[in-house]
Amino acid sequence: MELVVRKSDLLRELQLFQGIVERKNTIPILANVLLEADGKEVRMLATDLEVGLRSRCEAAVGKSGSLTLPAKKLFEIVKALPESDIRIEQDKSGVKVAAERFDSRLQTLPREDFPTLPDPAGTWSATLPREALRTMIPKTQFAITGEDTRYFLNGALFVLEGGAMSLVATDGHRLALVQVPRDGDKKAKGEDVRVILPRKTLNELQRLLSEGDDDVRFEKGENHLFFEVGGRVLISRVIDGQFPAFERVIPKNTDKKIDFDRDRLTSAVRRVELLSNERSRAVKFQIDRGKVEITSSSPELGEAHEVIMVEYEGAPMQICFNSRYVLEFLSAVETDVVSLAFKDEMSQAVMTPVGAEGYEYTYVIMPMRI
Repeated sequence: MELVVRKSDLLRELQLFQGIVERKNTIPILANVLLEADGKEVRMLATDLEVGLRSRCEAAVGKSGSLTLPAKKLFEIVKALPESDIRIEQDKSGVKVAAERFDSRLQTLPREDFPTLPDPAGTWSATLPREALRTMIPKTQFAITGEDTRYFLNGALFVLEGGAMSLVATDGHRLALVQVPRDGDKKAKGEDVRVILPRKTLNELQRLLSEGDDDVRFEKGENHLFFEVGGRVLISRVIDGQFPAFERVIPKNTDKKIDFDRDRLTSAVRRVELLSNERSRAVKFQIDRGKVEITSSSPELGEAHEVIMVEYEGAPMQICFNSRYVLEFLSAVETDVVSLAFKDEMSQAVMTPVGAEGYEYTYVIMPMRI
């Protein structure tokens, strides 16, 4: 195989593979990227067997062929080279990567060892609005559990039904749900879609969405999902499991509500949590007429409190939250005002952005018992 490719073109594609290729892997070939040169392009593929990415860029191909190279080391070399054409050439002793006066030789692994990934059938079942996905992912992915024992929670539930698109994640202590309306011509064909997207798939999809403005084409295969974004195809295994019936978790009888200035609440919780118990990170919202006092205490550290003036005329009460859960929600929203709706000290509370346009965001958070 022989080809010449522009550094900027190759670097842009190789950068997208870095989050997919695992540094520590028991299967050596999975640390490599597959390059296939033919015609006027070089096609690339990397996978960790759960998530894969197909990409391509223009190239002057002198000799067609395919080979594999260490993805991270190739990226580091290309990144360090000057802006120029890069020559990649295979011979009996390895693969030559050169540019201007720089010359290097990388070891390759057999192309036959590289896993075969499915291709989309090409009958894309839905078109997903790019900006909606860019909004939905960061508002939910932080609520995905890190517990491997509950594997079906190690992802977010993606739902396409009627004229709506939803993404929901939970770790059992809080739940983040974003719903976005979809145009009639962008509805999924056939049956509704209800699949669990792995956390890594969401991370890589968000990365692909960061550039360009085209909508995303989506296809559901037997065991894989395909997302076509700007000519690149993200391939993801489906998490096989039953996602909890999240609709039942959202309380319907929250009869008390307080609106907060988001920046003011964020600053107060950040300051008060500094003296919270380092394990529980508990902060108490002591709610009274016209004010909310946020407090924390720790036998080893001391205590802290801060008062926020609010509009509230209900009965006094106290409700305790994990400060990290509150702050992650506040970091994910853009509105100036957020609301906290609740019933009592023991029931689920709901936080929502006030005045959000184009989507509905519901964040359910369980109070702590201390």
